[in-house]
Amino acid sequence: MLPLTRRRFAFAAGTALAGLTAPRILRAQGKPRVVVIGGGAGGGTAAHQIAKDSAGAIDVTLIEQNKRYTTCFFSNLYLGGYRDLESITHGYDKLASGYGIAVVNARAAAIDRAARQVVMADGSKIPYDRLLVSPGIDLIWDSVPGYSEAASEVMPHAWKAGPQTRLLKARLDAVENGQQIVMVAPPNPYRCPPGPYERASMMAHVLKAKGHTGAKIVILDPKPKFSKQGLFAEGWEKHYPGMVEWYGPDVHGGIKGVDPAAGTVQTDFDTFKGALVNVIPAQRAGAIAAEAGLTDASGFCPIDPASMRSKVDEAVFVVGDASIAGDMPKSAFSANSQAKVAAMTIRGDLTGSRTFPARYSNTCWSLIETDDGVKVGAQYSPADGKIASTTSFVSKTGEPADLRRDNYGESVGWYESITTDIFG
Repeated sequence: MLPLTRRRFAFAAGTALAGLTAPRILRAQGKPRVVVIGGGAGGGTAAHQIAKDSAGAIDVTLIEQNKRYTTCFFSNLYLGGYRDLESITHGYDKLASGYGIAVVNARAAAIDRAARQVVMADGSKIPYDRLLVSPGIDLIWDSVPGYSEAASEVMPHAWKAGPQTRLLKARLDAVENGQQIVMVAPPNPYRCPPGPYERASMMAHVLKAKGHTGAKIVILDPKPKFSKQGLFAEGWEKHYPGMVEWYGPDVHGGIKGVDPAAGTVQTDFDTFKGALVNVIPAQRAGAIAAEAGLTDASGFCPIDPASMRSKVDEAVFVVGDASIAGDMPKSAFSANSQAKVAAMTIRGDLTGSRTFPARYSNTCWSLIETDDGVKVGAQYSPADGKIASTTSFVSKTGEPADLRRDNYGESVGWYESITTDIFG
């Protein structure tokens, strides 16, 4: 497979374009209005693409509560000491100054779909002709008995980047030789399928670099298998022998709960005590999507696979982790690809611009140890009522070191490309 340069990334994601067409809105007075909720890989990309490609023909408003946004993707590299936090934290000044996007750094409280308005926390209202919702995930705190938002200050999840990421890093750096880290992995579906296992690798890297090879990381997983399992198992044995243990449900028998005060996780098999306990609970679409009636019984948002248009409301699009995207994983690359499909469709709706058949792509890279990067990915298109994989690839065990090093370099180039797509 050819290396993923910035140009090839933009081409691959940018050709993933459009589908269903709702009635066009061609205003006699004033411009059509698009509001985007969420400034991450999905929302930031969509706002950027709509504003740039409509060349001023559409008013775009981006609502993002945080003035500075720390990406969850690449946050594991911060834990591992390969990046500093500033390098994965970005602002929205370029979107505002370079593309005329109205960036609102405040909380969207609700969506009034009947009136086509976003209601802000201060009571103000922002009208829209098309709304794109990319709220990411919310954590289901009680999916792990004993866990709660308050407990996350003791047992950090760090599955939303920012303060939790800093907390997890501080707790990791305090682990001493001979102590144990316990991770509770999440059930499917969840954000970034390889993420927990890359995180375990980065934790092991930090411990090994300190000479703490007597420390141990225990992963308690509710799933019987996980993404890139053979690759991670090979890497752990090669780089961190005896330091990482993975227990699936057939071994631990079920995760019964956590005790934040005692620092323990109870399973049917045993009670595991950790100097650091990292709990990643189950997930669902961001609350604003559910409260607006955009989710189904799964907790996520059904969409038309040809456009990312909500199946509930033709004026609303949902991209990224909150959507039910068929075979596509919940990843930043996926969200970026979906956002470009939605952006093209929205421009077609509002200005009559040309649209093209939807094509999607994804790649997920994981760093196991310095210059030992692995990846998995696929191409997708609408089929049989869902987004379906058409071709796929995955790294192989036993690959040469130079290929693994190139994989890591490729991921760094991708990070530069996608953050330019998101933040301008």
